[in-house]
Amino acid sequence: MEARSRKPYSTDVTDEEWAFVAPYLALLPEDAGQRRYELREVFNALRWIVRAGAPWRLLPHELPPWPVVYQQTQRWIAAGCFEALVHDLRAILRLVGGRAPQPTAVVLDGRTLQSTPESGHRAGYTRAGFRTPGPCVPTHARRTTTRAPRAIAKRARDRCDRHVPPARRSGRAVGDR
Repeated sequence: MEARSRKPYSTDVTDEEWAFVAPYLALLPEDAGQRRYELREVFNALRWIVRAGAPWRLLPHELPPWPVVYQQTQRWIAAGCFEALVHDLRAILRLVGGRAPQPTAVVLDGRTLQSTPESGHRAGYTRAGFRTPGPCVPTHARRTTTRAPRAIAKRARDRCDRHVPPARRSGRAVGDR
């Protein structure tokens, strides 16, 4: 493994953070022969990419090469490392907050928004900016414990149908009889 001494970036993990994260990211033993760069440095490079929002190829030269970081990131994603990390971290934070580790309910917003001409054809607008009858754009799904999911879906459809002429609701074109 190549050990580099460099000035730390603000995105580098602290020793405490690394102690928590390392078990999730170690897909192979730390002394695996094929590992050329330290896992911590690869993770630091990934954090730099995420924070900077930069393309992979603009990774600073002090960090491991971008193909190494990219390939290891793909392995972590495929192995579900980040999902496991977030799941456990959420449970820990809930326990610290005096709550159960797993949430017992969820509420999501079920609004439907009209799209704008800037959204283009996929949102029901022609190139000239005229509205064409089409689906509304749902922002989120909603599931409650008091109503059946079908009733919620019907309400969303009804709300959406207010913007479509009655002939289009049945699936027929306006001129068809």
